[in-house]
Amino acid sequence: MAETLKKGSRVTGAAREELAADLKRKYESGASIRALAEETGRSYGFVHRMLRESEVNLRGRGGATRGKKSAAS
Repeated sequence: MAETLKKGSRVTGAAREELAADLKRKYESGASIRALAEETGRSYGFVHRMLRESEVNLRGRGGATRGKKSAAS
């Protein structure tokens, strides 16, 4: 998506399918929902809903983890 969408504008038909496919591809490549929302100029909820409609397997919360701390620390 080279340009951001006008906030609040309806996305329907072929444009919605194209946006959903683009969001799905970027999310599955590692982009976060928040990053996609910022990139497209849409809300977190909108992007989340588009991904769910595209049947994307959403990642769990928390981002990267650092592994277990050793008990000896």
